Amino acid sequence: MIDFRSDTVTRPTSAMRHAMSVADVGDDVYGDDPTVNELEQWAAKRHGFESALFCSSGTQANLLSLMAHCERGDEYLCGQQAHNYKFEGGGAAVLGSIQPQPIENEKDGTICFNKLAAAIKPDDFHFARTRLLSLENTINGKVLPLAYLAKAREFADKHDLKLHLDGARVYNAAAALDVDITEISQHFDSMTICLSKGLGAPIGSLVLGDKAFIEKTRRWRKVLGGGMRQAGILAAAAKIALTEHTKRLSDDHDNAKYLAEQLNQIDGFSVNIQHVETNMLFAKVEEKINQDQLVKSLKEQGILLTGGQPMRLVTHLDITRQDIDTFIKALKLAIA
Repeated sequence: MIDFRSDTVTRPTSAMRHAMSVADVGDDVYGDDPTVNELEQWAAKRHGFESALFCSSGTQANLLSLMAHCERGDEYLCGQQAHNYKFEGGGAAVLGSIQPQPIENEKDGTICFNKLAAAIKPDDFHFARTRLLSLENTINGKVLPLAYLAKAREFADKHDLKLHLDGARVYNAAAALDVDITEISQHFDSMTICLSKGLGAPIGSLVLGDKAFIEKTRRWRKVLGGGMRQAGILAAAAKIALTEHTKRLSDDHDNAKYLAEQLNQIDGFSVNIQHVETNMLFAKVEEKINQDQLVKSLKEQGILLTGGQPMRLVTHLDITRQDIDTFIKALKLAIA
């Protein structure tokens, strides 16, 4: 399959499969899995934090972070398009009794600090207590500028808030900015990294923060049923994702731009190439094209898309330049 639906569809490489097969394991709930322990210690040091926790998914990593930063009746500020508000089942409210306060994202993915300041609640028992600002980088493929992150740190300090980063694709942001990951992570009290998106691990995410924060997330992970036993099998693949696959993300970004250029040559499709900053592009599709029929036709040829307006397409390590050419050829024939 040539799969453009998401960068979560990647399959573990042969190197990952080998590392998983020979991983030294133990019971991680007891703290006895040496491969998990090594990953957490390495990841904390690499990203400039005191401690780290390996967990099953980005959704879980975000929820653990929100629950560790906030108590029942507290509130977190985030973007209207934030994944941990819009696409994670309302977990903060349902399971954490934490109120989200979403603010409209600007076109570049940032959130206006004036709007954020206006949303902070007074210290009054009529209101939820505003405790946290949560940002996302990248957000819909867009990269938050380093200057904005520095201002977010100043804003959080000024208003006595903690600052969290949903860094599901934070390495894509670092690759696009051509900076070391610590240039981003240095601004945050906590950060998550999803290992099973563009980095290609089969399962897993990391939460990073200080020791007290990570101990809270470890407790909530157990409460939420996220304690894993011989998880070193997964941690072995995660380590390869972080040490090897981060180096090739610019290839995905180049492929996304190439795909956008090719789509712009097809009648009925248009992509603003200036908005293709990382591995995602959003194509406007004219009404004359029956998307349901198109998606079905391409699926029969081994090409997977998700319809939408705009239509999102994502490049990743299982998408080559040749795959894109194959897709464009099939797309032209399907439309004709």
